[in-house]
Amino acid sequence: MQLNKVLFTKRAMLVGLLAGSGILAASSFAMTAAGPEGKSGCEAHHGQHIHAKWEERRAEHLSELKGKLELKPEQEAAWSAFASASQPGMRSMGRDRQAMHDELEKLNTPQRLDRMLAKVDAHRARLAERAEVIRAFYAQLTPEQQSVFDAAAMPNRHRDHGLPRFES
Repeated sequence: MQLNKVLFTKRAMLVGLLAGSGILAASSFAMTAAGPEGKSGCEAHHGQHIHAKWEERRAEHLSELKGKLELKPEQEAAWSAFASASQPGMRSMGRDRQAMHDELEKLNTPQRLDRMLAKVDAHRARLAERAEVIRAFYAQLTPEQQSVFDAAAMPNRHRDHGLPRFES
């Protein structure tokens, strides 16, 4: 008799958990009020908040770097090109992840590989363009300014989690 009560209790708890899970899953599918880029309200707001915070930090870092470099008027044009090149690239992968996934599903493996290689080539081209702009700016700096720039562009593991400072 005691065994039956234990089995009944376990089954009742299992049914309750399953029902609760089902209700929770159904409610998450019911929230389809899509915000920007087709994301739900919370996801879209969180993404916008993170992006805005990142942009603010990037602008602060550039402002601090410009102050530390003590640029001369003739270096301003090179600074403007550098600051412009430091703008983040289009991060379409995060925004269009579902669209990209749907598109890749329609392709066979060699086509998918070609698409991935094309994306890598495009990323490399953007990086090469940025590297040229940074080299041109760096060449305009005095040796003292270059030392300041080198220190500022070096990743700080505690602050940047080991990521390069001026990467798009």
